[in-house]
Amino acid sequence: MTGLTPEEATALMLSLRVAGVAVLTSLPVGLAVAMVLARGRWPGLWLLNALVHLPLILPPVVTGYFLLLAFGRKGPVGAFLEQAFGLVFAFRWTGAALAAAVMGFPLMVRAMRLAIEAVDPRLEEAASTLGASRLAVFRSVTLPLILPGVIAGAVLAFAKAMGEFGATITFVSNIPGQTQTLPLAIYTALQLPGQSALAGRLALISVIVAIGAVLLSEFIARRVAARIRGA
Repeated sequence: MTGLTPEEATALMLSLRVAGVAVLTSLPVGLAVAMVLARGRWPGLWLLNALVHLPLILPPVVTGYFLLLAFGRKGPVGAFLEQAFGLVFAFRWTGAALAAAVMGFPLMVRAMRLAIEAVDPRLEEAASTLGASRLAVFRSVTLPLILPGVIAGAVLAFAKAMGEFGATITFVSNIPGQTQTLPLAIYTALQLPGQSALAGRLALISVIVAIGAVLLSEFIARRVAARIRGA
């Protein structure tokens, strides 16, 4: 990329790739979980809520350790996925994406849950009385109303993924060109003599990307809200 050193460009592109994959793969699951938490009325729902928010409470290193136990090559899930599908997470960029998705998942779910709870159930009931199926009601009524919240949740998860450090370095280590995202590259630069300028440039890149993501999400959310009001 023009104006960036090879190290900076590699770390940036890997971070964008990891964050993008983390958000896209976790978004459908996050939306489903948010719907259950917002509209569910069954015993034990508090346990699901606690599990969803657990990554926010645990130290990131602990989360990364649990991911290594479960999704490492000798872990039960990791061994199965490698044998069945050839999918490896430990010490790969895919593992960095998994760690980022897990750490950003609570923020995504919370934003979408608040948006769902703000929707008047009577609007959905009115559509149901007209003969629309539950899927049709969700697609035509609920989803358009909660779309700004979905976008906000996706942006929060993306920002968390871009800044994720503890779980990533524990689960997939700090391998240049493979798992070394921007935060890990900044950490590496700070450990080397005379690399403070590189660390500063990487930090500046992180700030620019984060601000750009927030501005883009705000623009999209405003467009969506304006379309809903005009509908």
